[in-house]
Amino acid sequence: MVSRFFYVLSLTLISLQSFAQTEHIRKSIYFPGGQYYITPYQIQELRHFLDSIPDLNHFNITIHSHTDNIGGAAYNQWLSEMRSATTVHELVDNNGIRIESIEQKDFGQFNPIYDNSTSQGRQMNRRVDIIFWPISL
Repeated sequence: MVSRFFYVLSLTLISLQSFAQTEHIRKSIYFPGGQYYITPYQIQELRHFLDSIPDLNHFNITIHSHTDNIGGAAYNQWLSEMRSATTVHELVDNNGIRIESIEQKDFGQFNPIYDNSTSQGRQMNRRVDIIFWPISL
């Protein structure tokens, strides 16, 4: 009976450890069509969000940038890269995050989450996702 208890406890701890290692925090910034500048409202929202995280130096950060499918693949790749660059600039220059902790992935019009055949879907695909991954200490 006791060994079964420890077996279940071990499985529970392993599951919790796995969950803790994959848990992340995500913040999205949305852009108007064809734009890569972050609006003052979005900057304010981002700074408020960053202030809610206790120690930003305990995270690795991944930037995933996306566009809708309007304008062609090459243009959207460029736009995606510009959105990432603007976001990285905001994080590093204005919020004190170390550039070494940031990884950038630019998807352009590929890998959409929302339906690009609708206006609302295209609007939701025009974004940068900032994903904070806890660093195991």
